[in-house]
Amino acid sequence: MANKHINEYNPSDISKPGLTILDFLEEKGWTQTELSQRMGRPINKVNEIITGKISITPETAIQLERVLGVPSSFWNNRQKQYDEFIANEKEKEKLSKHINWLTKFPINEMIKNKWIRKQKDTILQLKELLSFFSVSSPEEWDTIWMSPNVAYKQSTAFSKKPESNSVWLRRGEIVSQKILCDPFDSNKFKFTLRSIRELTNKTPDNFSDQMVDLCAEAGVALVFIPRLKGLPVYGITRWINPKKAMIQLSLYRKYEDYFWFTFFHEAAHLIVHGKKDVFIETKTSSENKKEIEADIFASNFLIPKKQWEKFITSSTKFTEKSILDLADEINVCSGIIVGRLQREKLIKYSQMNHLRRKIDFIN
Repeated sequence: MANKHINEYNPSDISKPGLTILDFLEEKGWTQTELSQRMGRPINKVNEIITGKISITPETAIQLERVLGVPSSFWNNRQKQYDEFIANEKEKEKLSKHINWLTKFPINEMIKNKWIRKQKDTILQLKELLSFFSVSSPEEWDTIWMSPNVAYKQSTAFSKKPESNSVWLRRGEIVSQKILCDPFDSNKFKFTLRSIRELTNKTPDNFSDQMVDLCAEAGVALVFIPRLKGLPVYGITRWINPKKAMIQLSLYRKYEDYFWFTFFHEAAHLIVHGKKDVFIETKTSSENKKEIEADIFASNFLIPKKQWEKFITSSTKFTEKSILDLADEINVCSGIIVGRLQREKLIKYSQMNHLRRKIDFIN
């Protein structure tokens, strides 16, 4: 009979451990008084154990093993499983008050991207979201992501859609943690950028992994995270710790000129600006001094200033041949030149798009 109790015990059973003691007493024909005598414990204490007012301690478990012939490990596990069940029930009750909080997040997109698992039960889905953020409750999420002194909170782009932005940013953190980086070295990163610039002529399948490896060697975790619906974010630069930086790109507007300009713009922040700043780039990013500096860096790094000025002053008409010739001369893809011509309104946005390639790869 004892083995039957041990083998058939179901961890999800909500019964108190004391009820199992009663089963054994009934089998043996003992009363609680006789059990207390055999254990050397006051009858009131034995009754409190049976009714669940006090827990089965390791010392009590040893006594039950000697008296009832059931291993102490069984009693310890029985109490542990019951305590965990009760704790989970209390947690469910607590989380049930936050179901509406769940609706603020792009859950369906997160499931589609396989960032979290789909759960039929809303409480379990809420737990999935909390685990994604590595927090125990919505209150802790609020402390981490919405406190006034948090760097992200200073960004207008973040404040407009904090929940969606936090999901995108958190996914970047998760992916970046898997990238092993050498300590950040500014000079090495500058040299790395020259090597990465040479990759602009390659197809995305050939350059994405190589970019990640090159950046990691210089102390930068480069991650590609698809943007979420209604989130017009291009990229972000931030520091994971003093020795590890991160550049996160969304592939928003999936053309190579946007991609390369955004990458080198973010790289500029790491080289030119401090480690305390967080830069979130969107199509409505404010034109502050640091953003302008990053724009100038990216523009001149991709297309040297002298060659660009010579190109736009010597041509009254920008032809496919002249664009390809410049691309060949400075060793970048033609899409970068077309994109700049369009942004500076030297050609229409409808012109030369056949020289711009689309890219699409994600982590």
